[in-house]
Amino acid sequence: MYTKSLLVAGLATLASAHIKMSNPVPYGAATLNNSPLAADGSDFPCKQRAGVYDAAGASNVYAQGSSQQLKFIGSAVHGGGSCQVSITTDLKPNANSKWKVIKSIEGGCPAKDTVGNLPDNAAGAVPFTYGYTIPDELAAGNYTIAWTWQNKVGNRELYMNCAPLQVTGDKADDSLLDSLPDMFVANIGNNCETLQNSDLLYPNPGKDVDRFNGATSAFKDPVGPGCAKATGGSGGGNNGGGNSPAPTTTEASSQPSAPAQQPSVPGAQPSEQPDNSTPAPEAPSGGSSSSPSGGFAAGTACDAEGDWNCVGGSAFQRCASGSWSTVMALAQGVNCSGGQSAVLNMAAAKGKRSLRRASRII
Repeated sequence: MYTKSLLVAGLATLASAHIKMSNPVPYGAATLNNSPLAADGSDFPCKQRAGVYDAAGASNVYAQGSSQQLKFIGSAVHGGGSCQVSITTDLKPNANSKWKVIKSIEGGCPAKDTVGNLPDNAAGAVPFTYGYTIPDELAAGNYTIAWTWQNKVGNRELYMNCAPLQVTGDKADDSLLDSLPDMFVANIGNNCETLQNSDLLYPNPGKDVDRFNGATSAFKDPVGPGCAKATGGSGGGNNGGGNSPAPTTTEASSQPSAPAQQPSVPGAQPSEQPDNSTPAPEAPSGGSSSSPSGGFAAGTACDAEGDWNCVGGSAFQRCASGSWSTVMALAQGVNCSGGQSAVLNMAAAKGKRSLRRASRII
């Protein structure tokens, strides 16, 4: 029974119904799916696509100093993880936009005390909500607000949904944004990754932080030369207006000017890795394409989207967004077989009855 439970838990982490933000009401709801950002960051920020900034009735009007709720729909919560709520003065953000954090949730987001996933239901409401506050000092005007999530279990991913935001009130001080930390970015080809089976500790979470954790209490720092500490500083995107929010009476600033040069990767610039970072677990040894045990180096190109790869009988990886994920260990007492295929075949160790299931990320 214990081994079977391990198998079911392992399979549950591979379910297909990811989650997406339902409140604030996101931009481009008609075209917004529940998948993570591309592994190479090509759709950063806000899941770039046709119609990404279509309002389609989305309106989030919040008063200065008001309390708000972050809500989601879907079921593949991947054991929780860590989330941030950030804002930018750019109304149509691009890779050069400057995002500032107003809330960090370390652990237990978007699900608390959850080992794997919720019962499969892509349209169901996630039964956990998270409070955040629109800073009282935030100048009135128009912004874009974003939810980002680094998942705890499964492929190393970054989820990001964006929504229009209008802040109302009588304060017009633009200096607050300079004091807020930058949004943390990882797992999208920027040489910074979060660690499997742990809740991310943000390098600079800001002053408004909740820490919930989940069914386990494993907090870890991110790893990699691109994991710069966000220390705030000047900047307000690339709309030529510094940190000033767009006025509520005009659309003139809704289209940011084109940057002089597009960065090669999104997010923070590389800096020295913090001393307390935990090294990333090593993938099976081998060259850039495959190892003797059948593993591919993370980021290696793959053609069969959604295929699984059993590595050495005790780990797996998946072809997602055109490249292989990092190699991830199976639960203790669980083995896999079959190498690369559309189905990840898993079985209890020592010859016990196997359970098979074809799982695909939508």
